[in-house]
Amino acid sequence: MASLPRKLELFYDVLSPYSWLGFEILCRYRNFWNIDLQLHPTLIAGIMKDSGNKPPALVPRRGKYLSKDLQRLGNFYQVPIQIPKDFLFVMLEKGSLTAMRFLTAVNMECPEMLERVSRELWMRIWSRDEDITEPQSILAAAKKAGLFEDQAKGLLERCSTEEVKKKLRETTETACKYGAFGLPMVVVHVDNKSHMLFGSDRMELLAHLLERRLKKKKTQPVKNYDHAPPAPPIVLCLNILTQRHKYRLLSRHHYSLLPLWGGGESP
Repeated sequence: MASLPRKLELFYDVLSPYSWLGFEILCRYRNFWNIDLQLHPTLIAGIMKDSGNKPPALVPRRGKYLSKDLQRLGNFYQVPIQIPKDFLFVMLEKGSLTAMRFLTAVNMECPEMLERVSRELWMRIWSRDEDITEPQSILAAAKKAGLFEDQAKGLLERCSTEEVKKKLRETTETACKYGAFGLPMVVVHVDNKSHMLFGSDRMELLAHLLERRLKKKKTQPVKNYDHAPPAPPIVLCLNILTQRHKYRLLSRHHYSLLPLWGGGESP
């Protein structure tokens, strides 16, 4: 008898590029790990204020490193991250309040579209250096993600309602209660216990908590990158050299392997 999927919650904000990386990795792995992935739009500004944290880009040396780090990670995971030209203005001045309220409304009204709309908002800000704060920008993202125009306008109107505002506040407060000090944050529920993991680089530990050993299979690539990047193959335990791909062992406990692409084109 097949085991029931284990509950895994992802708290994220599209203002966070590391949230995008974590989001794509979990979307690719959920079938292999047999997890019930629950997406929670969360306001990173509220978490930073509640925890007393500050944006890492405000530290000059760290900000310089983050730019290179995101480019490397984007290439590795095949997520087309491009740093916005006016990075600090986008992060600190424009913010993501309206976008996260819109995603909250999407999650409340048509949760089956949340993944695609979230991805398109990330594509706008972190791949094409486009706005995500103005109503027309959000409507354009919703349309590209597959929402009907009237449906998207109705959801946008709901952003100003107390119901949507309250839901976003509650989700952000829940993340804070789990101990969030930034995003992305993953909460995995195993054996009646909840484990909070911060960041997009805790996947080996997550696999360990889930006690999953990945099978020698390939995830199915998505043909239309407008909605999702191609998913990399996943294999078990060995350093393998094939004619098409190179792999690197990332965990001495052999829980996962991720691709080290050689000579391939970026999506």
